Amino acid sequence: MDISEVRGDLLAEQAALDEVMAALTADQWALPTPSPRWTVADQIGHLTYFDDAAATAITDPDGFDRLLDELLAVVGDGDEAMDELVLGRFRRMSPPALLAEWRSMRVRLSDASAELAGDARVPWYGPSMGAKSFLTARLMEVWAHGQDIIDTIGANRAATDRIRHIAQLGFITRGWSYVNRGLEAPDVAIRVELDAPSGDTWTFGPDDASQTVVGSAEHFALVVTQRRHLDDTDLVIDGDAAAEWLAIAQAFAGGATDGPTPR
Repeated sequence: MDISEVRGDLLAEQAALDEVMAALTADQWALPTPSPRWTVADQIGHLTYFDDAAATAITDPDGFDRLLDELLAVVGDGDEAMDELVLGRFRRMSPPALLAEWRSMRVRLSDASAELAGDARVPWYGPSMGAKSFLTARLMEVWAHGQDIIDTIGANRAATDRIRHIAQLGFITRGWSYVNRGLEAPDVAIRVELDAPSGDTWTFGPDDASQTVVGSAEHFALVVTQRRHLDDTDLVIDGDAAAEWLAIAQAFAGGATDGPTPR
């Protein structure tokens, strides 16, 4: 899959969440979500801030370095300081104004990524990222934070094959899930076999792996983005290393976090 396909799926995922947001009442925007301290509006504020930062990282690396310095300067000051930096100005916006701002930052990112070469490197919070991985991470973010919103308002959304990007990212970040916790990943091959929304089967890992994860691609994506506990999925795990991995799986950057408890 080339970078234009990843970008197209990112835009489609953003548009799908936009349809949900446009139909919400002001009271729904103010509801608390599964993310501690965050309302529905904060979820969109988070996406808005980092879509803007992503566009800056592509078009103005020096400008992104300044954003990174601002973030690092408040890392040790607690959650409230971090929330004020990232979400403060968005919390002072009305829902229609915030939705308009998110749409504006999405256009900025779309324009910035339109000419991004597949082999380009983009600076980010931590090591630079390959362009395809960079846009995949943005897709994962909008899907995962969208799930928080869907869960909060008690809605359902149909899974699409766009989650293949998230499933693949979840598989390749197995090592990161350990490194992020200061642990060493066991030298054991794992094969993942997932049922796609379209009915296809997606596989990751060697055919002769001694341990396996089998089940719904949507459920796998929910686990690696820490939106569902493993016990609340249909995933079938064979092997201690596979079970250990999915208990700590984290496909996103940032400090190590624990996923939700069983429902």
